[in-house]
Amino acid sequence: MKMSYRPKITSVTKASSNDKVGLYEFIIKTADGTQCRAFYSRNPEWKMTNISRLLKTPCPVCRKDFICKCMEAYTADFEDQMIGDQWIEKAIAE
Repeated sequence: MKMSYRPKITSVTKASSNDKVGLYEFIIKTADGTQCRAFYSRNPEWKMTNISRLLKTPCPVCRKDFICKCMEAYTADFEDQMIGDQWIEKAIAE
């Protein structure tokens, strides 16, 4: 069941990368204070391979204070913003 949660990205930071194989790790901060770690592959085009919530605040969906997989349900929302709002390009340029 998908709740009415709508993640809104406010910043993206490149945490690590392997340019040779096209793998990237980004830290995504959202408007509600949630932080996520997202892994991307850029070959042949940018694609999120995994996303997980960093355990700094309780999950905005299930309110658990430990590991959950809620953010995976919003992969499309995150990807739309990461690509559409050019967050990847901004994070890589820093």
